[in-house]
Amino acid sequence: MNDMFKKVNAKEKLIGWYHSGPKLRSSDLEINELFKRYTPNPVLVIVDVKPNDAEIPTDAYFAIEEIKDDGTTTTKTFMHVPSEIVAEEAEEIGVEHLLRDIKDNAVGTLSTRITSQLGSLGGLQGRLEEIRDYLQKVVSGKLPVNHQIIYNLQDIFNLLPNLENSDMVNSFSTKTNDQLLLIYLSSMIRAVIALHNLIDNKIDNLKSENALESAESSATAQAEKDVKDLDVDGGKEAAGADKSSSDKNDDMQID
Repeated sequence: MNDMFKKVNAKEKLIGWYHSGPKLRSSDLEINELFKRYTPNPVLVIVDVKPNDAEIPTDAYFAIEEIKDDGTTTTKTFMHVPSEIVAEEAEEIGVEHLLRDIKDNAVGTLSTRITSQLGSLGGLQGRLEEIRDYLQKVVSGKLPVNHQIIYNLQDIFNLLPNLENSDMVNSFSTKTNDQLLLIYLSSMIRAVIALHNLIDNKIDNLKSENALESAESSATAQAEKDVKDLDVDGGKEAAGADKSSSDKNDDMQID
């Protein structure tokens, strides 16, 4: 299969494998060892086929040798690595062209930012729940202590702002109020614009109806006028015919 792949895609290089997860499996390390025949350090990508949030539905892992602090034998495990999904320039242009017709113009930058923030908050909640579950398993003895993870968590907690400081609380409140005011004003402006468009549409419809009624009235009046003209012309022709017949009768009597 690999030889056939190289014949069709000679420029592409095999770098790893993937499965639909949604989590790591016990047999992944064995499969990863098999893929070392084709690439020295294969990458494992887990694709979530049923994502529940707006994040990238993929996670990438590399197999590493984990050194334990107690001096016991090293074991192989997967290390998560950051990843992103990108496209070539030609693919991006094609996707933009396809989405141009179905793009909702009513959705502005503000709505996009709010949707992005909601997705980020959902992802943050999921990460916090994973940290909580991990710490609970470490405390209960279900998982061994990994000092590197503990150090990373300590760095994260040290970067958190001190919410007990009154100046920090006031700054957060001011920024939140400014954002809420901006959202309120944007909603009001969109509502006013929608009302103006509705009024303009109604005025245009009334003008169209009036123009149609005027055209129908003009057509009716013209038709009535044409009928009257036909009646007058017909009367004149009948009178002329009667006069000519009477003249002929008079001539015959004289003879």
